[in-house]
Amino acid sequence: MTNPFPPFLPTSVQQLTHPAACRFVQSMQRCAIATPLQPQPIETAFVKQIREHVPLLSLHGFDSSLLEFRFLLPLLTGQTAWCVDLLGFGFTTRPATVACTPEHIKIHLYHFWKTQINQPVILLGASMGGAVAIDFTLSHPEAVAKLILIDSVGYTGPPPYVKFLFPPFDYLAVEYLRQRKLKALEFCIATQATTDVQDLLRCSVVHTEMPGWHDSMISFTKSGGYGFLPDRIRHIDKPTLILWGEGDDVLGTADADRFHQEIRHSQLRWIRACKHVPHIEQPEITAQHILNFSLTGNEN
Repeated sequence: MTNPFPPFLPTSVQQLTHPAACRFVQSMQRCAIATPLQPQPIETAFVKQIREHVPLLSLHGFDSSLLEFRFLLPLLTGQTAWCVDLLGFGFTTRPATVACTPEHIKIHLYHFWKTQINQPVILLGASMGGAVAIDFTLSHPEAVAKLILIDSVGYTGPPPYVKFLFPPFDYLAVEYLRQRKLKALEFCIATQATTDVQDLLRCSVVHTEMPGWHDSMISFTKSGGYGFLPDRIRHIDKPTLILWGEGDDVLGTADADRFHQEIRHSQLRWIRACKHVPHIEQPEITAQHILNFSLTGNEN
């Protein structure tokens, strides 16, 4: 039987059953992005839908992949949209000689944008992807027309356990993160949870099977992440839409108001009955907010 999924993906993607997840995975591509980070180009995973209007480029969160946007992207009707796996994450290759740091992530993202899009975008970042989007916007304002932040990292510093991440505890720490997801999946299968729940967990863990996953997670965590951003956020001058789950159980809700206060041209919209990932938990209302803001400039 012919494998309908791209060959660079782990074979476990064949266990996905949700139609939206399967269609999204089948649409994944990779392109070779040349950067100054190493002589060889970096095979970069992305999904795109080319339609009309200013393109929207979506960035996923920590230890995640562009699969985060499998429900959201099809709902952005009429919107040219891209999702990309950041350096060190998802299904983008992880060069052994390139550290996974915020600076390198930004360099790789810039060259992806320059090669594939090369026009101002509406830049959307979810969770850690929001921090990437903020850093990118401040460094390359010519590349960004508007900014969308979904439950974004920005005011959160590195966790205190970072100083203890030395071999072999660094490997064990990131492996613990992976095992938590795998055990949750095993429990759902054993208890015959719905296929939608099982697919949700499979989508959250499949990228951890990619070569170099442990090394990139360790490298990024040791870099300190985006702890340098808090004093820079007030310098954002792009029209910004802030979407926030009213029950965010990862970052809480105080940062939403702080973003709104410090970003001059910003709008804040709360997503009801939602925790940390509105684009997965409430994709329809999230998509409507995004379309209103993208196409009219005003979310109301």
